Amino acid sequence: MLFFGFIATMKTLKGRSLIKVNFNIIIMTKEGLIDVIVSRINCSKKDAGEALEALTDAITKSLVKGEDVTITGFGTFSARKRAARQGVNPKTGEKISIPAMTVAKFKAGKGLKEAVR
Repeated sequence: MLFFGFIATMKTLKGRSLIKVNFNIIIMTKEGLIDVIVSRINCSKKDAGEALEALTDAITKSLVKGEDVTITGFGTFSARKRAARQGVNPKTGEKISIPAMTVAKFKAGKGLKEAVR
């Protein structure tokens, strides 16, 4: 489950209003996904874990080869080259060189976009 929320409280200190915000972030973990698989297809936790591991391994190996992985209705995983660029160290303000690299990208499919809206 992925949930973002916050709780704001207001206090007054020496005539000033202070707002304190507490963020509550709940993230679906690998264990959570395994539990969902177990409940949906009625298998053992071990089998569900192996299935999830097989899926992530297959996606990773395809991206390493430069292949896109499309799951219809869900989305497309792809590997894209990012050019070298100049950046700034936020602490010191010093300019730094960020090397070129390949990064994983995900583009949500129509079914996922509609479900999230």
